[in-house]
Amino acid sequence: MADRTDRTDRTERAQSPDEVSDGPADGPDELLLRVAQGDGEAFAPLYDAMCGPVMGLVCRVLRDEDQAAEVTQEVMIEVWRTAGRFRPELGTAKAWVMVLAHRRAVDRVRSAQARGAREEKAALLDRMPAFDEVADEVEGREEYRQVRRCLDGLTAPQREAVRMAFYEGMTYREVARSLESPEGTVKSRLRDGLHRLRDCLEASR
Repeated sequence: MADRTDRTDRTERAQSPDEVSDGPADGPDELLLRVAQGDGEAFAPLYDAMCGPVMGLVCRVLRDEDQAAEVTQEVMIEVWRTAGRFRPELGTAKAWVMVLAHRRAVDRVRSAQARGAREEKAALLDRMPAFDEVADEVEGREEYRQVRRCLDGLTAPQREAVRMAFYEGMTYREVARSLESPEGTVKSRLRDGLHRLRDCLEASR
């Protein structure tokens, strides 16, 4: 009898209201809606739920784990700041966050490509300082006609490469693709063409 009473007491204590579970945890949709309402405590579980999928998507786009980690943090900060834009009637919270992640990742790729193109062009100009000197001297002066004459003295491939690189602002890779020529060939044409242009102008002074 005493044993039965002890077991009953233990059962009642196990089912005490203070120890009963609060029920299933909120999903990403509910958590994001709570964040949108200013509930800061909801962001931590939302972060835990979404960080992994976001990192996986961004890493597949960037193919660089370090950059992917940076972009993932940027995405989660954006989620925190713009949670109020989430509309559950248009889709799930996960889908909404993943759209933000994909957009951020693509922006990072485009930014890196643009920066690479600028660096290539700057490096090409650094290797050929003679053109900058010539351009500064002839801009807005009668020597412009002399430049045109000297350009006409270049071979057709040299003239086309110089025109595309320095008058149209194309990188040497873009020139190579446009002319369907190897990059090394285009570099040589630019270098030789600029040297001939400089010599022609110096001889005309």
